[in-house]
Amino acid sequence: MRVPMHAMAVDSSVMMLRNLLGILDKGEAHARAKGFDPAVLVNGRLAPDMFPLFNQVQFVCYGAEDCAARLMGKEAPPLDAGEETLEALKARITRTIARLEAAPAAAFEGAEDREISVPLRDDLVLELKGLAYLKDWAIPQFYFHLVTAYAILRHNGVDLGKADYVAGLGNAIRKRGGGGAQE
Repeated sequence: MRVPMHAMAVDSSVMMLRNLLGILDKGEAHARAKGFDPAVLVNGRLAPDMFPLFNQVQFVCYGAEDCAARLMGKEAPPLDAGEETLEALKARITRTIARLEAAPAAAFEGAEDREISVPLRDDLVLELKGLAYLKDWAIPQFYFHLVTAYAILRHNGVDLGKADYVAGLGNAIRKRGGGGAQE
C-alpha cells in the first residue's frame, strides 16, 4: 500500500493551521471582551520552563513547512522568530498555509523512503526514512506545539472546546443515522 505522504504532511497540517487561526481569533475576542491587552495571551505559557504562545505558534508553522520541505527533498526553511502579536502570528499562519498549498503532491513521490536527517542539539542527529520521520517525529512535534498553543489560551480563560480544535471536520460531523460523511 502506498502511503499518501502529501495528504498526511500537507492537507492535515493546513486544516489544523486553519483551526489555529480560529482559536487565535477567539483568544483575541476574549481579551477584548475582558478589556485586557491581547499581548498578555501572546506571552502566556503553561509553565515557567515552557515557551510562550507566540513561540508555540512559530513552532507549529515551522514544523509544518520543515516537514514538507524535507519530504520533498528540499532544504529545510530557517526558523523565523520575532512575531509577538496576534496579528503577526495569524499572518505567519496564513503564509504557512499558502506555502503548504503550493507544494505539489508529485514532489512527495518516493518520500516514504527518502533519507531524512534532522540536526538536534549537542551534535546529535535524527536519521529516519521519510515515513518514519513523518509519523514518529514531524506529526508528533506539530501536534505537541498546536495543542500547547490551544492549552495556553484555554488556561487563560478563552472559551475553547473540542469543536474549535477539530473545526475543519465540521462538514463530516452529523447526527447518527443522518448518512455518512461526504468527501
